[in-house]
Amino acid sequence: MALYKRSKSKLWWVRITVNGREIRHSAGTTDKKLAEEYETNLKAELWRQAKLDERPRYRWEQAVERWLTERAHLSSLKDQKLHLRWLHKHLYGRFLDEINRDVLDNLAQARKAESVANSTVNRVLEVARAVLRCAEREWGWLDSSPSVRMLPEPKRRIRWLTKEEADRLLSELPGHIAEAARFSLATGLRKENVIGLEWSQVDLERRVAWIHHDQIKNKKALAIPLNAEAVLVLRRQVGIHPERVFTYHGRPVKEVNTQAWRQALVRAGIKDFRWHDLRHTWASWHVQSGTPLQVLQELGGWSCFEMVLRYAHLSAGHLADYAENLCKLRTLSGTPAAKVAVDVS
Repeated sequence: MALYKRSKSKLWWVRITVNGREIRHSAGTTDKKLAEEYETNLKAELWRQAKLDERPRYRWEQAVERWLTERAHLSSLKDQKLHLRWLHKHLYGRFLDEINRDVLDNLAQARKAESVANSTVNRVLEVARAVLRCAEREWGWLDSSPSVRMLPEPKRRIRWLTKEEADRLLSELPGHIAEAARFSLATGLRKENVIGLEWSQVDLERRVAWIHHDQIKNKKALAIPLNAEAVLVLRRQVGIHPERVFTYHGRPVKEVNTQAWRQALVRAGIKDFRWHDLRHTWASWHVQSGTPLQVLQELGGWSCFEMVLRYAHLSAGHLADYAENLCKLRTLSGTPAAKVAVDVS
C-alpha cells in the first residue's frame, strides 16, 4: 500500500519505489484525499527526474532534515529547533526554489504579528537563511538563495549588577540556584557549562576547572582558574553527587531559569535581568577592577576581541593620565598657564 500511517502518528505517509529504491515521505496531512494528491504529484516529479533527467527539486522539510543531521553538534541547536518548528507551519511542502524574498518577507510579517520583538523575528529569519544558503553552497540543491531583509534592532545595553544588587539577589534565591549563581559570578561561565559541570572537570587542589571543546560556543577547550569564591562554592558541593557538581535534593540540576529565579528577581527589586547577564556582570566587575581586555577575552573564552569591547566603556583608567593633561594648562589657583606667562612678561 503506497499510503500508510505510522504507529502513534495521525499523518499519512507515502511509500514509493523508484529504480528499486524505496522512498518514504510524510504527506504532512491527516486528510487522505490531500495525501493522495501529494502522492500523485510526488510520483510525477520522481518520474520526470528518472525518465527526463530533470534536476531534482527538494522541499523545505528535506533540507531541514539534512540540516539537523549535519548540525547536530551545534550548541545553539536547541534554539534553532524552536525556530524551525515555527517555520515548519509556514514552509512545509514548499520547494526550496519557491522560497523567495517575498515569501521570507511574509514570514517576517507573520512572526511580527505575534507581538514579538524584532530580534526574535530576525533569529527566525537567520535560521531560514542558514538552511537555504547551505542548500545552495554545500549541497547544490539551489542555484541561488534569496537575500533576507532583517528588521532593525536597537542596540541592547550591557546589563550588569552592582555588588549590592548581586548580594540582594543571592539572598532571595533558593539554595541550589544561589550556589550556581555564585559560581557564575565567580567564573563567568555560561549557564549550560555551570549546571552541566562534572567533578571530572574540576581540580580543587590546583584550583582549576576546564570546559571541553564540545561544551563551549567557540569549540575551543577552556581552562577556568578558580578564585577563592568559586573554590568555596565547589567545596560546599563535595560529596553530594558522584558525577555532577550542582544538584537539587541529590539529583543533577537541569534548569536554573525557573519560576523561583524570576520570583527572586522581583523580591530583590531587579528588573530586565536574565541569567546570562550574570556573565555580563562578571565581565563588568573584572573591567572595573582593572583586568585588561585581552586578559578578559582569555578568561571568558571569547573568540573575537570585538565581543570584549562591549565592556571597554566601564574602564577609563588607562585614559586618566591623558585627562590630566588639561590640568597642566592651569595653575593651582585656577588661572590659565598661558595668561600667567603673558602677565609676567
